[in-house]
Amino acid sequence: MRTLIVTAFVSTDGVMEAPGGGDHRSAGWTFKEVEFVEEAYEIKGREQQEAGALLLGRRSYEEFAPVWPTMDEFTEYNAMPRYVVSTTLAEGDPRWPATVLRSIDEVAALKQTDGAPILVHGSAVLGAALADAGLVDRYHLLEFPVLLGAGQRLFSETDKDATKLALVEHDVYSNGVVKKVYDVVR
Repeated sequence: MRTLIVTAFVSTDGVMEAPGGGDHRSAGWTFKEVEFVEEAYEIKGREQQEAGALLLGRRSYEEFAPVWPTMDEFTEYNAMPRYVVSTTLAEGDPRWPATVLRSIDEVAALKQTDGAPILVHGSAVLGAALADAGLVDRYHLLEFPVLLGAGQRLFSETDKDATKLALVEHDVYSNGVVKKVYDVVR
């Protein structure tokens, strides 16, 4: 069985929407509001080395597909199998092919296969749905010292039992970014 890891940039108030751009009123908040410190992003390089597949929601996929294939810093992401969870997307973008999964049940089946971890990158709605379904094994969070007040949050507001997390790695960087890696305790 594969490990499913949700990796995200989050504001201190839990918003993960539009960290690099988009339509949110504070779009690009990771670089507009916080000084860039290279060592804070070390975990992003490690994720590419360790992951065996990339899993995205439709909106994230549609934003990444035209850009990521041209970026040298995403060589490993561009080489690994990609999956998109969508009920509306007909097929993957030919510039950045992906297998379309139609349900959370199909994600659960993918998780049952052998291989390196599946990395869920930048997909707020999908990440929350996977957490609600009990499929997330680990969180890689870079928390930025900014309060955005509004936007899609990392976790849903679904009424459910508490989920216990174990902090397995952390660091604080000179720009105030905090790395938190949590395993989900089952």
